[in-house]
Amino acid sequence: MGIVVLLAAAAWTTHHAVVALDATPEAASRLRVVWICLFLVFLMQTFMYHLERVPRLTERVSRQLAALHVSILVPVYNEDPGYLKLGLESFLRQTRLPDSVHVVDDGSTNGDYAEVRAWWEREANRAGVATTWQRVPNGGKRHAQAHGVRVSPEADIYITCDSDSCFAPKAVEQALLPFARPRVQSVAGIVIATNNRVNWLVRVTDLWFVVCQLVDRSGQSAVGAVMVNSGPLAAYRANVIRDNLGSYLNETFMGRTVMFSDDSLLTLYAQQRGLTVQQPQAICFTAMPEKWGHFARMYLRWMRGSTIRSVWRMRYLSPSRPAYWLHAMRWLQMVLTQMVVVWLLAVEPLAYGKLPPESMLIIPFLIGYAQGLRYLSIIRSDERIRSRALTWLTMPLAIVLAWTVLRFLRWYGILTCARTGWGTRQNGAEVTLQGSAPSSSRPTEPLEVEVADRGSYVRMYDPLDESTLEIKQYRSGAVS
Repeated sequence: MGIVVLLAAAAWTTHHAVVALDATPEAASRLRVVWICLFLVFLMQTFMYHLERVPRLTERVSRQLAALHVSILVPVYNEDPGYLKLGLESFLRQTRLPDSVHVVDDGSTNGDYAEVRAWWEREANRAGVATTWQRVPNGGKRHAQAHGVRVSPEADIYITCDSDSCFAPKAVEQALLPFARPRVQSVAGIVIATNNRVNWLVRVTDLWFVVCQLVDRSGQSAVGAVMVNSGPLAAYRANVIRDNLGSYLNETFMGRTVMFSDDSLLTLYAQQRGLTVQQPQAICFTAMPEKWGHFARMYLRWMRGSTIRSVWRMRYLSPSRPAYWLHAMRWLQMVLTQMVVVWLLAVEPLAYGKLPPESMLIIPFLIGYAQGLRYLSIIRSDERIRSRALTWLTMPLAIVLAWTVLRFLRWYGILTCARTGWGTRQNGAEVTLQGSAPSSSRPTEPLEVEVADRGSYVRMYDPLDESTLEIKQYRSGAVS
């Protein structure tokens, strides 16, 4: 209902803008075709992301998925030990445990994670989860994943993740659901920020990232044509990775080895075989950049990878695939939007002496707030709704950032796509679990213990989300 109200307000504002343009017919005629095309693209996008449907878990499907061998691939390079341990622990808290987990330390230079490894191998053995831990010479994320693939020939499904990924308890169970359909070749999870309350940059990044997944990617998922899976959580049929391992490890562009954009390449392999979808109930937490320099390098890497992947989609995807035409539509939308911005802010004022109607400046923010309501559809147990509403209110900042700095970085990334190096974490972890905490003085021990009639009552302070955890142990020994 919120989306309907805000879109109605955008339509009302558009009416005033059209009335203002009608006062100068020559200006209206110059842009009429562009306005119509952009409106139709936006309308189609809005319609499509409301078509996304979550699969239902039935008893038959549950038995079918339980028979699959699920392997998680965890490449590690200069990761913060706190985030690495948090992620590994989340695998053991799954409602559907993975069958195996394969950790590959890709020649980290900031330590060997001996303590984390000893803890993990002990706990995985207790949980009945098979595991391997390899330390190999640095070869990049793809080669680290390949080491995990080679030691798990029995896998039916590979789940790829990052070394700072922390799965929500139902992530594995939900990520497997779409595979009940034989045509589905890959499943993308939803990624949200672990450290979303550290500063405003992380809040805006989390808002922008989540909305992109629940708007753009949800629309693509409705027709089985997700373009790019999430690095922190994605699942693939095992043969999608095994059969393409050679080209995956040896991709080159303009004579240079490509070190990034691994998730989009795996998604492209899956698109060539069948459907690529998103599962909005498979949630994963990840550490977002907390400093502008880290964010800019990450975004440039994404834009360069996106450009390379666009070339491959045009070359290798069949025009009979919906992904081919969705990809073409995205480029059309990007070019038209760029034309509109340049025309309104440069050509019209300088060449014709016409400033854009003020009402037109309101439309992007109304549409942004409407689509941004999708951000509030994810309920976090570690965050109050007022905090998420506060992040949603930063939408104007996200839009201004997208229209200015990120637009420049996008085109700079396109023009410099031949720079195929990774660009981050070369000097160690750039985000640490301790650094993501607003206060360094928070206690990690129980604050108080009370004895009640029905048993022990323990109140503990959680250092990650500043909340109080209440644990009751009854006389029967059960813990709730």
